[in-house]
Order: sequence, then structure tokens, then C-alpha cells
Amino acid sequence: MTAPVPLPLIDNLIRRSLAEDLGDSGDITSAAIVAEEAQASAMISARAAGVLAGVYVASRVFNLVDKTLRVTHRAIDGASVEPGDVVLEVSGPARAILASERVALNFLGHLSGIATATAEIATVVKGTKAKVCCTRKTTPGLRVLEKYAVRCGGGVNHRFGLYDAILIKDNHIAISGGVSEAVRAAKTKAGHMINIEVEVDTLDQLDEALSAGAQIVLLDNMTPEQLKEAVARTDGRALTEASGSITTNVARAIAESGVDLISVGWITHSAPCLDLGLDFTV
Repeated sequence: MTAPVPLPLIDNLIRRSLAEDLGDSGDITSAAIVAEEAQASAMISARAAGVLAGVYVASRVFNLVDKTLRVTHRAIDGASVEPGDVVLEVSGPARAILASERVALNFLGHLSGIATATAEIATVVKGTKAKVCCTRKTTPGLRVLEKYAVRCGGGVNHRFGLYDAILIKDNHIAISGGVSEAVRAAKTKAGHMINIEVEVDTLDQLDEALSAGAQIVLLDNMTPEQLKEAVARTDGRALTEASGSITTNVARAIAESGVDLISVGWITHSAPCLDLGLDFTV
């Protein structure tokens, strides 16, 4: 299995997490009761149904703690699992396995929770043209991995930061004097490779954004009926993105309005961890 994102970035996140957990003294519990020469085998398995993300990251935790640990993947990122399914196996020095356990499970459970939540909504909108999209509402420092987890669950990524796309939101519009003014100002600065997206709350604002030349419109907190009208008015002139308090209960109706994208913040900021556990087999 290859690294899902650049390896130095993964290793940096893991090392910081290990430092947080092990501190200056290491695992004092295991040092007190587990013989230094003790060898063991363990497996991480699912305790609930879900979609995996972070298998590589979890295995990397073990190898950064002790490069002699032998890790075998039994499942891959993006795979669906049921309770009892084995995700990976690890063997070698027992103390190293114990020192790695929590950090490995934290990454794997958190990222798999995001993949699982994304898959739930992606399944609801299946058969429509709408794609489930994440936002910048991510855990500080973990954005690249959380956005990777969204892709594992069948979603797509929005911008990664303020640096890689122009999204004119309500506060930008208020400060700049209006939708048209904000779009005109953005066009004077944006290169030909950068699209301009505008957040609109009303159909009147939508008309203004389209007239100003916005290439993407974020339709915020609109009902399915309003979204359908917005899609009709847009008539292919821009990509349409629905946003605002979208749950699995309303996602289908929103998707059937004809929007291109459905952005969902909670799949990264509030998705529950997938329950997985590590158990020693020897």
C-alpha cells in the first residue's frame, strides 16, 4: 500500500501525535510490567460496520515507533468492513505495539469515521449527478488526511485552503459593497486558471452573480424548491453547489434539484469515529 498523501507530511503528523502521547518518559505502564524482550502479535479489527480510511497511516505509526514491527494489511482504504473484519496485523516487540496502539487507532478510527459518514450521504444521492463535497471545516493540522478520507468514502474535495481558490462569501460581499463589486474585484486579481465562486442566499443574488460572470455559485440554505429554480436560472452557465445544514434526511431531495455539488461540513468536523480495536493474539 502506498502513501495516500506525501510521506513527509504523514510522518510529521504521526511524530507530533506520538510525542503528545509518549512525552519524555515513554509508556511507563508497559515499561513497568512488560519484559523488554517480550514478543507478541496483535490485530486491529472492526467493531462496527463502516468504510475504511487511514490504514496506511495506522501501519506507519507502528513502523515509526519500531521499524522492526511487521505489519500486514488485511484491508485497504475505501473498503467496507463489518464487525469482526480484520484490518491489519502487527507482530514484534510487545512494548512497541502497546506504545503505538492508541495513536494508530486514533488516526484509523477518525479517518474511517469521515469515510463512513461521506459514504452514507454519497449512497443517498446515488443516481443523481450531485457529488458530495467536503469543506474547510476540518481539524487543524489534519485537513489533508481528512480530505483524503472524504475521497475514500466516495466524496470529492472542495478547496484545500484560502490559497488555492476564490470563494466570495457573505462577509466579503458585505465589505466590498455587493455581489457585482466583489466579482469585478476578484476578476482583476484572479489568473486565468482560477475560477471564481460566489455564495448567494437569494435568487436575486444568484442573478447578480451570474451576470457578473461567476463560474461557480454556492446556494446557501435554500430549500429544494429554491434550488430547483436556481438550477433552472443558472442553465449551465455555472456550476451549482448546495450548502447549509445538509443531512442524510434531506440530501436526496437536494440532489434531485439538479445541483452539481452538495457541500457538507459535518462529515469532517463532526463525524463519529468508526469503532475499531486492537487485540493481542499471542
